[in-house]
Amino acid sequence: DTPQEAANLRARAQLAAQISNSIKQRGWTQAAAADHCGVTQPRINDLLNGRLSRFSLDALVNIASAIGEVNVELRESESA
Repeated sequence: DTPQEAANLRARAQLAAQISNSIKQRGWTQAAAADHCGVTQPRINDLLNGRLSRFSLDALVNIASAIGEVNVELRESESA
């Protein structure tokens, strides 16, 4: 993987984990989460089971924005 691909995977993993935690904290079923987020229940199942390769960063941002506010942060790397 290139550094860019690794950063994309890391961002998707972090966002997916936050979405998953939010769904669990709300006590939503997969069907309820899907309805609230505007996706299908199988998509929520994929997300909750860590199938990140099935999600673009765009798709995850869209799902997350249905739950709450999405913020992106850029930190300077030590090698920059």
